[in-house]
Amino acid sequence: MLENLLTEQTNPASASIDALPIEEALRIINAEDRTVAEAVGREIPAIARAVEVIVNAFRKGGRLFYIGSGTSGRLGVLDAAECPPTFGVPAGMVRGIIAGGEQALARATEASEDDRAAGARDLMEHGFHAGDVLAGLSASGRTPYVLGAVEAARVLSASTIGVSCTPESELARAVDIAITPVTGPEVIAGSTRLKAGTAQKLVLNMLTTGAFVRMGYVYGNLMVNVQPANHKLMDRAARIVAQATGLDYESARQELSRGGNSVPVAIVMAKTGASREQAERALAAAGGSVSMVLHKGEINHG
Repeated sequence: MLENLLTEQTNPASASIDALPIEEALRIINAEDRTVAEAVGREIPAIARAVEVIVNAFRKGGRLFYIGSGTSGRLGVLDAAECPPTFGVPAGMVRGIIAGGEQALARATEASEDDRAAGARDLMEHGFHAGDVLAGLSASGRTPYVLGAVEAARVLSASTIGVSCTPESELARAVDIAITPVTGPEVIAGSTRLKAGTAQKLVLNMLTTGAFVRMGYVYGNLMVNVQPANHKLMDRAARIVAQATGLDYESARQELSRGGNSVPVAIVMAKTGASREQAERALAAAGGSVSMVLHKGEINHG
């Protein structure tokens, strides 16, 4: 039952938060938040296994699906939405599904989380198949909507990951890889948008960032697949080219323009003397990995 869940318990540290001066109340919140990173850190071995599964699926043309309700669902949709502009990947490579649909992103529709069949139905309607990976997100680890989706994925023998904040939860028992940062009672009892939400956000950051780093979509620690769609991002792209190549800013801007505003192409051109066409071919052969092109030195200048 809900009253037995760790995330539903009262937190002694914040028992009198309603009577404290606001600065003291905020210090309590901050102190509790500091425990979240440690809780996530203890789950790194499980997160690493999940990253390997995701990378393996990506390399075979599969996708990563997040599914959740409420805060968990919103976090999944957010992480999915941020992958294309950060890593230059297709919009459908990481997908987020939230109970209640798009309207639930801006307005809570928490009743929909109780519909187990809807979770399975929504997953299938989004085109999920056996080669994809499903990450079910639920702070309590008992959300019927998420559990229904996991059941549907397992019927297909697809890989499943569960992210929850409750030890030995139903979700953790149902998936192939359980990621369970135990964040404890919330500052406001039961408000899992707080520590549990923060923990889930950190885990999702690791899943996609780790996967795309492993796929070669960064160079060093530079976001080389940034999409320069506005003035700010164009400036960022030029600075990344400058940092990666040692060019001054203006020269980097020129190289970026010569490379069709593609940061990877500009870097390969600048560091190898290749033409735009040669750089594009080499990157295509290397799956878009700048590191692989430069380390192998396989630029065809013919």
